Amino acid sequence: MTIPAVSIPIPIQISQSQNAVVTPTQVLISLSLLLLTVLLSLSLNLGIASSLLVAAIRCILQLSVMGVILDKVFKAESPWAVAAMSFVMILLGANEVTFARSKRRPDGLFLSSLTSLLASVIPITVFGARLAIVHDPFWSPQSFIPILGMITGNAISGTAVATSVVIKELVDNRDKVETLLAHGASRTEAVVPVAREALRLALLPTVNQMSVIGLISIPGMMTGAILGGESTQRAAQMQMIIMFLITTTTTICVSLSLLFTLSVLVDSGHRIRADRVSGGGKNGSSGNVLVWLGRMGWECLRGRGGGRGAVRI
Repeated sequence: MTIPAVSIPIPIQISQSQNAVVTPTQVLISLSLLLLTVLLSLSLNLGIASSLLVAAIRCILQLSVMGVILDKVFKAESPWAVAAMSFVMILLGANEVTFARSKRRPDGLFLSSLTSLLASVIPITVFGARLAIVHDPFWSPQSFIPILGMITGNAISGTAVATSVVIKELVDNRDKVETLLAHGASRTEAVVPVAREALRLALLPTVNQMSVIGLISIPGMMTGAILGGESTQRAAQMQMIIMFLITTTTTICVSLSLLFTLSVLVDSGHRIRADRVSGGGKNGSSGNVLVWLGRMGWECLRGRGGGRGAVRI
């Protein structure tokens, strides 16, 4: 008789947390905390005040739009809607690597980033959706899209870091590689040390995160699972799987991207091609990608009816 008396309050508390309401006012209050960082930037001339404000505005707009779109995708319960959403996220990721995070970029970086992300993120996400959160079908948007988002975000960061390292070593510090090439080394032998260092630095944040996870920090997926009513053990196991998926995806994506970047910057004649590196800043290509995505998103948000009809592929 004592067991039911102890267990009854637990689901009630979880239900109350699930029904908690977050209002725009609460968001604005939390946003006001960023003013401390803005004031610090202005007083110390850090030069990030405007970037911080733009990032905060982007965060609000992007998450708001994402919430509306995800709501429609979840209601549609269509594999084609999930596939379209996944492709758009990866397309935006390739755009982020090429035009937002890379001040200098080799020719064809957008296409190589897109190919690397597709070849690594999609297979690992399918595997993870079947293993970490067992849903039937495996493409259930409630599990597939969040897993893909977490994996893609880390792969983007790793690819951007690796690309920057390669460009710095082959363009700014090219003497070592040119010396190896001059002494008869093939382009593969000459660039292996550069590729090794780039891959190491790209994986370092993920390795550091795994080292402190659960000891110092409680990661996002584990926190969300606990708030959603999962047991702590189940939430911890899901987070373990996600971290292993993230590490594997980042390794594959960065390796593929490095293979392409190095082949562009060191040609078949064993010459370093610094002329194939373009300067930073956004250009027309990034604008075209974002405009196209904006138009497609607008068509989805126009909502010709509810349910399945709200998402048109």
